[in-house]
This record gives sequence, C-alpha cells and structure tokens, in this order.
Amino acid sequence: MSEFKYQTEQFADIRILRYQVKDFEALPIERKEQLYYLYKAALYGRDIIYDQNYKHNIRIRKTLENIVKTYAGNRDTEDFAKFMVYLKRVWFSNGIHHHYSMDKFFPEISEDYFQYLMEESDKESFPLLDDQDLKDFKSFITNIIFNKELDNKRVVLDHGVDLVQASANNFYENVTQDEAEAFYQNLSKKEEKHAPSYGLNSKLVKEHGVLKELVWKEGGMYSSAIKKMLFWLRKAVEVAENETQREALEKLILFYETGDLSTFDDYSIAWLKDVNSLVDVVNGFIEVYGDPLGRKATYESVVSIR
Repeated sequence: MSEFKYQTEQFADIRILRYQVKDFEALPIERKEQLYYLYKAALYGRDIIYDQNYKHNIRIRKTLENIVKTYAGNRDTEDFAKFMVYLKRVWFSNGIHHHYSMDKFFPEISEDYFQYLMEESDKESFPLLDDQDLKDFKSFITNIIFNKELDNKRVVLDHGVDLVQASANNFYENVTQDEAEAFYQNLSKKEEKHAPSYGLNSKLVKEHGVLKELVWKEGGMYSSAIKKMLFWLRKAVEVAENETQREALEKLILFYETGDLSTFDDYSIAWLKDVNSLVDVVNGFIEVYGDPLGRKATYESVVSIR
C-alpha cells in the first residue's frame, strides 16, 4: 500500500494539505448522512464570503473559471501555468486579496496575455454587467485585476484615514466610518439586558441619503443560496444524534430564516451545550477581523468529527 500523501500541491506561498479520517468508514450511516448534509449546507454559503471580501470577487472568479473551462489555446505554456496559479490563489483566499495580509495579489502574466485568454474562451459565458459589451467587460475586469492602485487592501487599519472607505471589503457601500460608527452607536443605546452584536450579519448601505442594513437571510441578501442551505440543514436535523444537537440546529435554521441576531445568540448557547455529539459544525457569521470596525462577520462553516 502506498504511503498516504499529505501535501497535494504547492503554489505561491500556499501548501494544500489533506488528512486521513481513519474512523470515517466505521461511522453509522446516519452520521455519514449528517456529515454530507452539513457539508452541502456549507457549500451554499461560498459565494457569500467571496462577496463580503470584495464586491467584484464573484465576477472575477466566474471570469477566471470560464477561461479554465473553455480556453481553446495552448495550455502547456509558462504563462498559462502562471494564470492557473493566480486562479488557485483566488480560490484559496476567496477573492483577490491575500487571506492573511489582506493585500491584493496579482497574476504574473501580462494584461495582453490575459485579454488573449478571454478572447480565446467562450465569449457567451463571461459575467458581463447589464450595460456592457464584451470589449467593455474585458477592459473593466482587466483593470480591476491588474491595477495596483485600485482596492489594494481588503482591510485598512492605518491611523488618520477613513477605515471604511479605504478598505476594499464589501461590508459598507456609500458610507463613511463616522456614519457607520454613529449608526451602530445609536442602535446600542437601546436599553437591552443582552444586546445582540448589531451589524454582525448585514451590509450597511446608504441609499438616497438614508442608512439601512441589508441582511443575509432567507428573503434578504443571497436568499436563493440561503434557501438551499436551509434545505440541507433541515435534512441534517432529521438525522440529529440527540435532542441537544437537534435543538441547536433548529435554532440555526431559525436564524437564517429570520436574520434575528438574538436567535443567533440562542443558537450559539445551544451549540456550546452540545458537548457529546460525534459530529460538530460551525456555521454562520463568526469572525469580524474582515471588517476594519470589527463589527461585521464573514460567513464560515467547518464540519468535523470529534
């Protein structure tokens, strides 16, 4: 029997590792089902984090993926290999900014070669904006990817600048740092014994001079993806290991149905109580380091076996 290969590949400053799950085959079928359902639920949140990280990330990813799927030219070249490294970095970092440093990274190919790749790929499958033709789109997407002065850091924490407007993340739109801080300070003035983490699962925008939150939930932002996520979470409830786990998953479902942050607090408490289940899942809006104000959380999900 060949020795297990832990490192699958390496590119840029990244190594992809995999691990053996030696006891997986011995799991009861219900646990395997549950792991699959929770995994499927996690995947439907994928576009949310791409969009949170940068407003053009999904359009960029779809452009790159269209090239890798349909490019008709020679793939056995140094330039195409460099293009593939860039695409893999985008996949790994959920966007065009480094997952740790937050700096924008760039393909090690020329703009001319990138446009050639687009020209030799399926032109009907590029994610054009409504008012764009292919020529406009090629110029638009090339500038976003290659311009070193444009949106070059996802999270800016420098003194003396507007942290919201200087950062490339997509948690705010047409909003200044002062406006965002005042908006949430006003919410926090409400007399609540256990105030939720206001803003955790929303984007703050200003439309026609009015600030409002757009919430990630069923019927809100990314409703279509969240409905599919809910489908798989409900399947996971059907094969829950015990009542404690079932209660936690049901509260998570209610959170995605309503977007109510108090419900997310209830879910988090229920999740903490589940110390005996074999299968564990983290799913939701958890870490806030992607927001320079430390308020808004990126989507994440991790499914594991204890």
